[in-house]
Amino acid sequence: MRIRSARRSDLRRLQDIERAAGEPFRALGMADVADDEPPSLALLESYRAAGRCWVAAHPHAREDDRPVGYLLADPVDGAAHIEQVSVDPSAARLGIGRALIDHVAAWAEEQGLAALTLTTFADVPWNAPYYARIGFTVLREEELTDGLRRIRAEEVDSGLHLRPRVCMRRAPARIVLPRPVAPTAVARPAGRGQRADVVSGER
Repeated sequence: MRIRSARRSDLRRLQDIERAAGEPFRALGMADVADDEPPSLALLESYRAAGRCWVAAHPHAREDDRPVGYLLADPVDGAAHIEQVSVDPSAARLGIGRALIDHVAAWAEEQGLAALTLTTFADVPWNAPYYARIGFTVLREEELTDGLRRIRAEEVDSGLHLRPRVCMRRAPARIVLPRPVAPTAVARPAGRGQRADVVSGER
């Protein structure tokens, strides 16, 4: 999987990815999420300039490093908080979201950050259930740090609290590999493209 830091020339493409990644929410009756505006160019540039915006190219396009997924992260209370991770549905089920998360996990360890955190919808299949499969656990209310409480408050202000949401945490080094499949077994399909939530939510 080819993952690199974002370039300024990538930023409009990241907005396109965000719009495409929102469309699957429409089928769940979450048109407000699907219609939400992507991060502004100014916000994306602030992450890029800070070195906290990474992009992934399609794993089957050897000569093309145009992004099909991206991740934004912030240091929050000694952890790397995943503000947003989005994958274009045209590149779903290729492990791109997981690769981006594992990449930021390695970055977090280099930075001396103790964990990865995120906030997400509890019952959207490619949100909390997906993150649980790759090693994240749900935090209880009493386990939330001040920074996570602030993020939750911002989500309330933006209306995201109208659907069940959770905060999740993972130790950065814990890269969860798929279980080997017995020769006679049929491999299950990989998880769908994922979208985490940003401060405005992963949405």
